Amino acid sequence: MNRTDTDHQAPSACFAYGSLMCDDIMTAVCGTRSTRRPATLHGYRRRAVVGATCPGVEPNADHRVQGVLYLELPDSAWPRLDGFEGDEYERRIVEVEMADGSRLRAWTYVFRPCFAHRLAPDDWDFEQFLREGKARFVADYIGFDTLQAR
Repeated sequence: MNRTDTDHQAPSACFAYGSLMCDDIMTAVCGTRSTRRPATLHGYRRRAVVGATCPGVEPNADHRVQGVLYLELPDSAWPRLDGFEGDEYERRIVEVEMADGSRLRAWTYVFRPCFAHRLAPDDWDFEQFLREGKARFVADYIGFDTLQAR
């Protein structure tokens, strides 16, 4: 997993746009509960990943992604998130818009361009994930709470 960190004061917030929007999954992955708020990431598109129940985002000026911003994650959460996301994603600092129009910097996981062939042409649907994919996703990823740092 590559991390793009050009700022010495990295944010402690994480913008989630897929399975991690589910508080129970995020808590299990991070090993702790965090305050969450709805947020929007402009300039990115969320697409389904072929053969997976989770999505990936890629830069796209004409799109925006609705998601959840988790605030003040502890340092111990980041290695666990990096391990969970794996090599197809890189952690990047982005700016997200809150419901009140304010903007905050946060980390998010962007699908790496060298794996773009795995992105489906269709957008990923969170409501469909909740109805049809979440139970399978959780069963496939048993052991969130034992994730090791990468």
